[in-house]
Amino acid sequence: MEPVPLLSPYEMGRFTFSHRIVLSPLTRSRSYGNLPQSHATLYYSQRATRGGLLITEATGVSSDAQGMSLIPHTPGIWTKEQVEAWKPVVDAVHAKGGIFFCQIWHAGRAADLEQEPISSTDKPVEKNEHTYMDFPVPRRLAVEEIPDVINHFRMAAGNAIDAGFDGVEINGAHGFLLEQFMKDGVNDRTDEYGGSLQNRCRFALEVVEAVAAEVGSDRVGLRLSPYISYLGCYDSDPDALGIYMAQELDKRGVLYCSAVEPEMIMVDGEMKIPHRLHGMRKAFKGMFMVGGGYDREEGNRAVAEGYADMVVYGRLFLANPDLPKRFQLNAPLNKYDRATFYTDDPVLGYTDYPFLDDWEAMNSTD
Repeated sequence: MEPVPLLSPYEMGRFTFSHRIVLSPLTRSRSYGNLPQSHATLYYSQRATRGGLLITEATGVSSDAQGMSLIPHTPGIWTKEQVEAWKPVVDAVHAKGGIFFCQIWHAGRAADLEQEPISSTDKPVEKNEHTYMDFPVPRRLAVEEIPDVINHFRMAAGNAIDAGFDGVEINGAHGFLLEQFMKDGVNDRTDEYGGSLQNRCRFALEVVEAVAAEVGSDRVGLRLSPYISYLGCYDSDPDALGIYMAQELDKRGVLYCSAVEPEMIMVDGEMKIPHRLHGMRKAFKGMFMVGGGYDREEGNRAVAEGYADMVVYGRLFLANPDLPKRFQLNAPLNKYDRATFYTDDPVLGYTDYPFLDDWEAMNSTD
């Protein structure tokens, strides 16, 4: 059988990965009361493999970190009850030999329930075809308040380790709080957290430093999406932003940098991945992970050519709990059901996607 680069082992720091296929942090809106439920134990354990890396859905660092009616029922990790609720989920992944990271997150101005949202700015998210709702006007954080928010990330990271997670991924992507500081399309501050690229990235890097000091830099990753304009969060020079952050993460010795590709483009009548992350890859010497529209062929090429060390899969992994096996065999894939991505059903579109053996049984003919 021809070698499959995605199925090759990889070592970085304290971790030995048996393959390069990573479960993306996917919000699934099934954590009622901000608590992971028993069905999450099944969901994550279904996707666990010995030496495979899984990353949780975005997990709030404080009571004001979430509260999004756009994507409700997100888990948290700021209370003891939440830590205890995560433990059986982590144990189930570890029982199958998986490596499990908790993505810690603050929605910033995208939060729209109960509490007044906070941000780098007082400009609300603008309503468009993707954000069909009205968002509230956020409160611009005062400089003296920022250390408290950083401390929430630090404590959440410590809680994640207490829950048994192997490490933490900080969400610095997709229009949420860290990006609201990093990107000049949102950040209109004139203090030390605004203006220049270095100032706009200061908050995110202070969060990284605090989290690394709490749990160790070799347990920390950061996800970035400099080219994506989700929730109205855009930057005038995403290349410079991505490369600068990659350089600064490299200086701080974190385990990995995970970067999201720009939106796919049309080339010769086909949708293609733009592959704009070369600069970030060159700037960061640790484990570099890429995501955004990858399939088996593109993932194998990314690893084989050294463009990435690991490839992050979202929708394909969501719909195929045994994705590494299917990629190994080049087997058919289940189709995902977008309508069930963010529903609160504990089974439908969550834990009921068939494994390859089940799929073959259902599609076999006598």
